[in-house]
Amino acid sequence: MRTVFLIATSLMVTGLVLPGSAQANDSGQPMGAEAVFVDRAGNELGRAELTQGSNGTLVDLHLDGLPAGMKAIHIHAVGTCADHGEGFQASTGHLNPDDRQHGLMNPDGPDAGDFPNFYVHEDGRARAQMFNPRASLDGSTGARILDHDGAALVIHEKPDDHLAQPIGGAGKRVACGVIEAR
Repeated sequence: MRTVFLIATSLMVTGLVLPGSAQANDSGQPMGAEAVFVDRAGNELGRAELTQGSNGTLVDLHLDGLPAGMKAIHIHAVGTCADHGEGFQASTGHLNPDDRQHGLMNPDGPDAGDFPNFYVHEDGRARAQMFNPRASLDGSTGARILDHDGAALVIHEKPDDHLAQPIGGAGKRVACGVIEAR
């Protein structure tokens, strides 16, 4: 036990980190980010925590106050949710620098912004964990999320069918969170 403590202490003192920890990489880009979601009325609904790993980005959702049912979520190319009253259109389309087709089941896709659907319970609460191997915070794996104009996570009113263009029939945008480095 004492050996483990000494090794862990010396790693912390020297600035080395254990594999899988969320630290800045060599270029100084953050390995963690957060998005605070608002609905179309500007009310806060919860947050997402993003953690970059060596093969993509893990997203943990913690939401309260959405309508029940399956919902689509995507990474959108511009980091703004300021137009909540107009339905978050300023966040533009999906993060998609490789110009791929939309949809996890599309043979010409998916684009970098695509995720599986998640479920909102009758009480409006949703907790989900998703992984995206096509995007990373610093661009070291796939598309760069934290680029010059940022990115946003956008939740749609319905589930994504993972095939139809451009958003899988997911319907209007009901919540949005700007992804910001932490």
